[in-house]
Amino acid sequence: MTDSALASLEEQIAQLAPGEGVDPAAARAAFERLRAALSSGAVRAATPDRNAPHGWRVNAWVKQGILLGFRFGALVDASMDHGRWPFFDKDTLPLKKLSVDSRVRIVPGGSAVRDGAYLGPGVICMPPMYINIGAYIDENTLIDSHALVGSCAQIGRRVHLSAGAQIGGVIEPVGALPVIVEDDVLIGGNAGIFEGAIVRCRAVIAAGTVLTGSMTVYDLPNEALIAAEPGGPLVVPEGAVVVPGARAVTHGRGRAWGLSLATPVIVKYRDERTDARTELERWIR
Repeated sequence: MTDSALASLEEQIAQLAPGEGVDPAAARAAFERLRAALSSGAVRAATPDRNAPHGWRVNAWVKQGILLGFRFGALVDASMDHGRWPFFDKDTLPLKKLSVDSRVRIVPGGSAVRDGAYLGPGVICMPPMYINIGAYIDENTLIDSHALVGSCAQIGRRVHLSAGAQIGGVIEPVGALPVIVEDDVLIGGNAGIFEGAIVRCRAVIAAGTVLTGSMTVYDLPNEALIAAEPGGPLVVPEGAVVVPGARAVTHGRGRAWGLSLATPVIVKYRDERTDARTELERWIR
């Protein structure tokens, strides 16, 4: 998509975004153009930007355009296998059409990718898993079984999302940064990254770890606390190895009852030993 075509689409979506009193046909047409651009990777919900506070810029108009697809889509029968596998969804949100030329492995077994998601060459999808509209999955990333990549999430190169990992989607508010996982990150099984958190390059998020924008991460090697700035994302540092931890409740009846709250803890930063353990997956590619 040329710069002029992109600017035209952005302007059109901005005019249609209020959603009231607009021509439904025009809204659907604008959304279809956006969906095609998202699917090809020409447009992203968030893009790297050195001048942005956290190195990423939100493209709010893209989120506004995605919402048009939900708002103006009509509910239709989307069943498969001659109706023996019933599904019902908005007609504006079909599944992504892939071929061998896409250079993406979709292993048989019940996975689904919505059109408007980008999958780079070498991506592997193990069944069952789901990728929602607006997501961007860069090259040679592995999406393991029962993993979810939510709307507008941005996943980098050579990332491993282990079985059961949940990457949240952030469509609204449109100005909020979506979940971002940068290059060479390992997300362990049943881990969850939500609320616009950023996981920097080469970090390791251990199995069962949950990260949200409202959490504090305890950085043991640096004896520091990492928390989101007001209105900003939680940022996990590059190369951090984060595991599930617990923090004692010291107020009220919490102390008497011996309660503790789950909290993520950085126990080390990635080294050669960690790299050796994460190299095993290259043999299945």
